[in-house]
Amino acid sequence: MNITSAQFIKGVKDGSEVADLQFPQVAFIGRSNVGKSSTINVLTKVKGLAKTSSFPGRTKEINVFLINNKFYLIDLPGYGYAKVSKVERAKIEEVIKSYLFNPVIMPKKVVLIIDAYVGPTEPDLEMLDALLEDNKDVIILANKIDKVKKSIRLNVLAKIKETLHGQLVIPFSAEEKTGITEVLAHLG
Repeated sequence: MNITSAQFIKGVKDGSEVADLQFPQVAFIGRSNVGKSSTINVLTKVKGLAKTSSFPGRTKEINVFLINNKFYLIDLPGYGYAKVSKVERAKIEEVIKSYLFNPVIMPKKVVLIIDAYVGPTEPDLEMLDALLEDNKDVIILANKIDKVKKSIRLNVLAKIKETLHGQLVIPFSAEEKTGITEVLAHLG
């Protein structure tokens, strides 16, 4: 697949507000500061389409982007650590659940982004288990692979794949622009 157009449609605080979108949806989820927005920007080739920040927890709502006038990319807030209060973190978790586990919304795919350098965390494993239990079609991106020494990348990826129940894991780097073709092939 080749992305030729991408535009921001809206940001919403509740999944029910995107239940009536006319095209299929592909959701991006991952821990705070794992690179969801950077990944979307690299995939779409539109710098700044999805707002990025080094501040964990920047995305607090569901951001909807129309791609090729054929499907939507859904940028969800990050789960886990964020520099926000417990109350704010609970609100963010509710926003995520209102989309991902809403019985009316059936995303075509869910792209779970993990940090290749850190490896899957407990919240990543919990999210994957919840997605699989809900019968979601999950693609796993091992983002920031550029931070892993080239000499040990294969071993790191094998360990990640083993930890993630043998799911398909795509090594990805927004910085080096690697893995883009593979991800787009799975979204098409």
